[in-house]
Amino acid sequence: MKQDKFLIGILIGIGVLILLALGLFFTRQDKRDYVAETGPEGVVHNYVLAVLNKDYQKAYGYLADLEHKPAYEEFRQSFFNGTVNPGDVGLEIGSVETHGDEAVVTLSIYYSNTDPFSSRYTNEDRALLVEQNGEWKLNSMPYNFWDYNWYQEPYKP
Repeated sequence: MKQDKFLIGILIGIGVLILLALGLFFTRQDKRDYVAETGPEGVVHNYVLAVLNKDYQKAYGYLADLEHKPAYEEFRQSFFNGTVNPGDVGLEIGSVETHGDEAVVTLSIYYSNTDPFSSRYTNEDRALLVEQNGEWKLNSMPYNFWDYNWYQEPYKP
């Protein structure tokens, strides 16, 4: 009889742990929100979030108005054809350096491996921004979030 109470206690404990784990899982879902765009880091954050949310119109609004800027349809097509593929990386925004109307935002990009025996690895990169009409706009971002054909002079044979 004593063993039955002990077993029931263990099963109740396991049940409580399962309910606690499920509760934490559902309450701590990754809630990513847009932030204020007062600085370059806010623009980078919001651009990445818009890209991840597939809100390409919003993401396109963060691009700088410079020579050879891609048309919206070309921008959007880069995501659809896989030239830009942000889905398999993580990103952490680091320090910001501003020099007049230009800014550099340091980024840590986390890549995960496909095999079960390797851990993720990190690559340091940067986003370049310019200030236009009092707003920070993206001039360049790392691969996975940017197509390097954007802002390039079209090839003329």
